[in-house]
Amino acid sequence: MTGEWMGYAAAALTTVSFLPQAVRTIRTRETHAISLWMYVLFTVGIACWFGYGIVLHSWPMIVSNAITFLLAAIILAFKLRHG
Repeated sequence: MTGEWMGYAAAALTTVSFLPQAVRTIRTRETHAISLWMYVLFTVGIACWFGYGIVLHSWPMIVSNAITFLLAAIILAFKLRHG
């Protein structure tokens, strides 16, 4: 049970830490300083973590990576559109 709460805490903190970058990018549409390949790899990696969470039936991994994937995909789309 303790490990489950630790998983939720880690998931919440890492997802929330990603929010300022996502909000700033969405508001300003400024992506010049963002590495395209970093976001491609990051987004694919998050999708893999999401899949792994599904395999493990780990709700902290599933929820946090679904949210982070959505935000990363939005930033990646802005980067591709506004480069």
